Amino acid sequence: MAWYTGNITYDTLLLAAFGLVFFTIIGMCFVKTPYGRFGTERFGIRLDPRLGWFLMELPATLSFLFFFFRGRNAFDAVPLVFLAVWIVHYANRGFIFPLKMRVDPGHRRTFNLAVVMSGWIVTALHGYLNAVYFTEFGVRYTLHWLADPRFIVGIAVYYAGYLLNIHSDSVIRNLRPRQTEGEPRSGRYSIPRGGAFTYVTSPQYLGEIIAWTGFAVFTWSLAGVFILAITAANLIPRARENHRWYREHFADYPASRRALVPFLW
Repeated sequence: MAWYTGNITYDTLLLAAFGLVFFTIIGMCFVKTPYGRFGTERFGIRLDPRLGWFLMELPATLSFLFFFFRGRNAFDAVPLVFLAVWIVHYANRGFIFPLKMRVDPGHRRTFNLAVVMSGWIVTALHGYLNAVYFTEFGVRYTLHWLADPRFIVGIAVYYAGYLLNIHSDSVIRNLRPRQTEGEPRSGRYSIPRGGAFTYVTSPQYLGEIIAWTGFAVFTWSLAGVFILAITAANLIPRARENHRWYREHFADYPASRRALVPFLW
């Protein structure tokens, strides 16, 4: 079905990607994503979260680079700018972030293999759709695009979200206390404070959603909209569950703090 770019393969996969978003929204109404504090043996093999996160994010880098350098416009200025943004993002998300994770004794296997495998589908598809669009179908990506208001506003929004995400991850990483073998799971968590945690329970998720919103704007593509949509479909329900978990486990949890959107929700 050629409905967006005129290329049947690309357009069919893009349509399938949005179908995946729909099924993710439905699925998240019934299942908590099994990693971190919601890790479970219900869905099979569990991994060290550092390994699990690395494996889950790896296809985004490999798929993107493979398809990007096969594109006829791969070495044009604007696609190269997009490549730089991508490399910086996934160098942090796929390599630096898992390396910096603090994994406590007794809770080393909290990342379910099912999450990794489902993540492979999303990240590989995400890499393909964006790399091919940037280098084959993005006819607007001339040098003039770098002065377009959509690019300027989008890149500013993207990096605002990116920096919020990095700072929030740092707060959590430096806050979490060590715990002893066999200690209840709630014992290795404490209430994050400062920065955007003043206003919401999951500013790291808010930062991720803001970043991909900016990405969708500065690329002005449905490939960008796909990753924003699948990110929101996963993180909005998880933010709700995180908020509920903190309220259930900490009697002194700030009553004014919202789940994801300051002052609203």
